[in-house]
Amino acid sequence: KELLIGAINGNLSNMFGDVNEKVGTIAAQAGQTPQGWNGGVFSMIQNLSQTVILPIAGIVITYVLCVELISMVTDKNSLHDIDTFMFFKYVFKAWVAVFLVTHVFDITMAVFDVGQHLVNSAAGVISSDTAIDVENTLATMTANMETMEVPELLLLVMETAAVSMCMKIMSVLITVILYGRMIEIYLTCSVAPIPFATMTNREWGSIGNNYLKGLFALGVQGFFIMVCVGIYAVLVNEMVIAANLHSAIFSIAAYTVILCFSLFKTGSLAKSIFHAH
Repeated sequence: KELLIGAINGNLSNMFGDVNEKVGTIAAQAGQTPQGWNGGVFSMIQNLSQTVILPIAGIVITYVLCVELISMVTDKNSLHDIDTFMFFKYVFKAWVAVFLVTHVFDITMAVFDVGQHLVNSAAGVISSDTAIDVENTLATMTANMETMEVPELLLLVMETAAVSMCMKIMSVLITVILYGRMIEIYLTCSVAPIPFATMTNREWGSIGNNYLKGLFALGVQGFFIMVCVGIYAVLVNEMVIAANLHSAIFSIAAYTVILCFSLFKTGSLAKSIFHAH
């Protein structure tokens, strides 16, 4: 019995440790800006955007302004109904288009600064105590295990080993979600000059507007991740280690699975709210 109880405690200790460590890093990861998360990757993306994508954005601006000029001439009856304001409007649109493209990284980073502010503000409201009290939990479980017979302890060994393996898989999935979001942010920012170049045109402007919606969705996704962590913290803190150890172990596993599933849904939820596609 002592050997089985020791094996169960080892499985539970590893499981609780993995869960506590991974959940504890979620809040720190969600509040990072692109330049704060990894400066080297951010510099590479910025250089690619300025050296590779920016010239293409200049071509797009030229095309958009030519289309704007043609539509302006045709709308004014081949310049028979000319007024001076139309030239001022055309020059203003051209200036705005060039300004947006030349300051594209300042604008995109401002969006994620707003997202970081939301996450930091939420951290002050949401309970940050997401850690499971390993020592007290193991002490309670050990006292209950002392009253069990060998067959039931063998079943518990198999259950804790299986749940511990599932928790390791959940930890990997949480890491994939957090890193995947940051990589998506870098990929989105790398081509930012092209959609920004279309924003001043009435027909093509939907590309730039939808791009901005996607940026705001990525920024707000960090806030949704914090809310998921807050819900998980409330569930864990209210959890009672009952006399039935089987239900207690699977309750912890269920909470972690729910957290992982909720994190997966934050991206699509943010995009649906901002109607980004």
